[in-house]
Amino acid sequence: MQLGRILEEFYTRDGQKVIFRTPKYEDLVDILELINSLIDEKTGIARSIKVTKGEAIEWLNKMLAKLDNEEVFFLAAEVNNKVISLSDINIVSRNENYNGIIGIAVKKGFRGLGIGTEIVKILVEQAKLLELKNLELRIFATNEREIFFYKKRGFIQTDIIPKRPEYDIYVDELVLTKSID
Repeated sequence: MQLGRILEEFYTRDGQKVIFRTPKYEDLVDILELINSLIDEKTGIARSIKVTKGEAIEWLNKMLAKLDNEEVFFLAAEVNNKVISLSDINIVSRNENYNGIIGIAVKKGFRGLGIGTEIVKILVEQAKLLELKNLELRIFATNEREIFFYKKRGFIQTDIIPKRPEYDIYVDELVLTKSID
């Protein structure tokens, strides 16, 4: 898929214009800032130590190569020429159980404006184009707000992974799944 390809434009509840597009190499600084802000916030992303510029370059190169090879769908949301959200679908199997694992990250200050809802819609549309059967995500059981968000959008709890480390404590991790019609 073409880097920087605009998929959709959207206006938030407070009137900000959001451009949903595939990422590009020029997003590196914004992506680094976004990831490190999520780590500072202790949002429960898969990393707890800040990302260096070198690590971000390596990660972005891998993700964009996977995007180019259609191993992943990768989406950036941009407001005022700054990336404020990243989301993806990692394709985990290519058989009759054709599934994707999703991740969505939205920067603080941009949550609660409808961006996440629009991202889920785009990810479901892309899952259909990729002929996926299910989308799956993992979330800490303590994250009640996000659990409610995903369940409201048709995800159901399909598994529980007990006592996963989340910073200094152990918390159950829920697996939420959405069937793609």
